[in-house]
Amino acid sequence: WMIQEPHKVATFFGCIGTDRFGEILKKKAEEAHVDAHYYEQNEEPTGTCAACITGDNRSLVANLAAANCYKKEKHLDLDSNWELVKKAKVYYIAGFFLTVSPESILKVAKHASENNKIFCMNLSAPFISQFFKEPLMKVMPYVDILFGNETEAATFAKELGFETDDIAEIAKKAQNLPKENTKRQRMVVFTQGKETLLQLSEKPARGEMAAGEKVTRFPVLDIDQNHIVDTNGAGDAFVGGFLSSLVKEHAVEECIRAGHYSANVIIRRVGCTFPEKPDFQ
Repeated sequence: WMIQEPHKVATFFGCIGTDRFGEILKKKAEEAHVDAHYYEQNEEPTGTCAACITGDNRSLVANLAAANCYKKEKHLDLDSNWELVKKAKVYYIAGFFLTVSPESILKVAKHASENNKIFCMNLSAPFISQFFKEPLMKVMPYVDILFGNETEAATFAKELGFETDDIAEIAKKAQNLPKENTKRQRMVVFTQGKETLLQLSEKPARGEMAAGEKVTRFPVLDIDQNHIVDTNGAGDAFVGGFLSSLVKEHAVEECIRAGHYSANVIIRRVGCTFPEKPDFQ
């Protein structure tokens, strides 16, 4: 949505059922110019999620269903799909997928590392660090950019014994965890209420991920509280905006600005919806 043209610069993998909700997902992906290649099965229906919005808070009740049915050997390993993986230069996987197919994540992560491509992961939810710490830490050495919010960061720090609740310190410690591809140093991006924290070097090179001791804070766009309609999808929208600039090899400050813009659009609308085209400059 942020890139607009050329269309289908993003390829999406996941698992759906052969049902009405699966057809909706296909349609929505097409409308957003995303090249979706789903593993379709009929054992479980397409996953659904109910969102309860109260003011600027939200609660989610998810029925993962088909989302739990992804099979590496039946989808990712197929030559036609793996060719799409090899074609990509940036990879993003939500932490939630650690509960489904960590072997798929590792295959993609190792490919990215061996070919000096960018591999991104999101902490996604506190329970991922709590109950899926082992697969998370197997993937962590391959993570070039780690995303998360303040709650997820705090749980991550607690589970890893960082002994600090300072989000900037957590970012530094997360950045310094062991890493396979030493050509590309890890970047940590944590969102915290009205600002985003970025752990990287003093002078990041254009289109290059770098590391150091500096934590930079970026305030989010000002918004009247009355204009916040629904925060559902805001974190994912931030990452989507960030990645849209990253793949164009823009400076990291531009990536954060694009992320803030995307999230700002989403929270003004009911559901994770957006206007036909962005007016991002």
